Amino acid sequence: MENYAKIADTGKRRIVIVGGGFGGLELAGSLQDADVQVVLIDKNNYHTFQPLLYQVATAGIDADSIVHPFRKIFEGQDNFYFRLATVEHVDTERQVVETSIGLIKYDFLVIATGATSNFFGNAQMEQNAISMKSVEDAMELRNTILYNFEKALQLDDCEQQNSLMDYVIVGGGPTGVELAGALSELRRHVFPKDYRELNFKEMDIYLIQSGPQLLKGMSEEASQKSLEYLQKFGVNVWLNRRVLSYDGYTVSLDTGEKLITRTLIWAAGVTGAPLQGLSKDSLLRGNRLQTDRYNRVAGYENIFAIGDVAAMVTEENPQGYPMLAQPAIQQGHLLGKNLQNLLAGKPLEAFTYNDQGSMATVGRNHAVADLKVFKKDLRTQGFMAWLIWVFIHLTSLVGFRNRMAILLDWIWSYFTYDTGNRLILGGKHVNIPVKETITHKAVE
Repeated sequence: MENYAKIADTGKRRIVIVGGGFGGLELAGSLQDADVQVVLIDKNNYHTFQPLLYQVATAGIDADSIVHPFRKIFEGQDNFYFRLATVEHVDTERQVVETSIGLIKYDFLVIATGATSNFFGNAQMEQNAISMKSVEDAMELRNTILYNFEKALQLDDCEQQNSLMDYVIVGGGPTGVELAGALSELRRHVFPKDYRELNFKEMDIYLIQSGPQLLKGMSEEASQKSLEYLQKFGVNVWLNRRVLSYDGYTVSLDTGEKLITRTLIWAAGVTGAPLQGLSKDSLLRGNRLQTDRYNRVAGYENIFAIGDVAAMVTEENPQGYPMLAQPAIQQGHLLGKNLQNLLAGKPLEAFTYNDQGSMATVGRNHAVADLKVFKKDLRTQGFMAWLIWVFIHLTSLVGFRNRMAILLDWIWSYFTYDTGNRLILGGKHVNIPVKETITHKAVE
């Protein structure tokens, strides 16, 4: 006897959405008034605002300020059902999703599973590096950073001490740039007060980018300005270098250069996270599912993909749309309308991306922004870009409580040069145990 997950049979067509990221969230909300049953499946019971993960990792804000429960978000939506589960396989013939809680039938399936870190087949790197794709990753990095300084206080060996204080960030995209900027601020304003016995002139921050510029995809002005800001803040930015290996202690580059660190942060690439059971012919480079202009997965009539996992390849966009929040949100919104059109026998509307631009912050009062306002390019850097970044991120957060909590954290940090979330709670990433010989310094 087959085990089906317990979900009420309402007699309505069932739309199953796998993944509660930006795209899945927007799609579920756009179906609020539709005469269908909406079932959202996710391995977590909350939505994560990923653009601020780096601030959780650097103790700027609390983790619960960037997450919001799905049931709270959709509490007034009568046709919405949530199930906490992981999807193991899709049976496209029977139109069944196989999950950790049983089988779930679907009339329409939407894959919004996003992306995961791409280590390009380097198992050693995957084991020893810390990525930044989830709240758990961000918390682990925060715990590791704080734990490293606690251990460094106990050591007299300079190399061992420096290995705990130095950080290598691989990848010069927004995540890498923002992490490097945040760590440099902590080095200037916070860590010297907490760990007075350590010499923070010895704390080195390296940002390594394989290409010739930072923030690939943004304007040349944004790239150059972000480089200037980071160098001004004392970050060692190494361009045109590729990390070959990392054993948990030594970072080896293709130039022959080597660095010593216990903490390497991987922000160098992502790959799609498709579901098992779909035809391999639907997969393109980067593990993304090929879709048409209506987000329909190639080879299927009732299976759709949106967001990072979807590659809507066109002549204008041979690589698909960028793996950012805005394409996912816009695709989710349009797909909600198209699914209702499909059920009503109406023609579908082809997707057209409204590029609203990109931005990145490089620390207090410093940011870069390439925006589109009334279809015109607006490029700005410095304090104005930073204010725009703050406003957009605050208004994009889900939930009034989260907005207020983060606003208060930012105001406090701005005027006091302090972050109040420097707690070691939960797991940490420890590469190569500290030497057994530890000199405990006497407290007078």
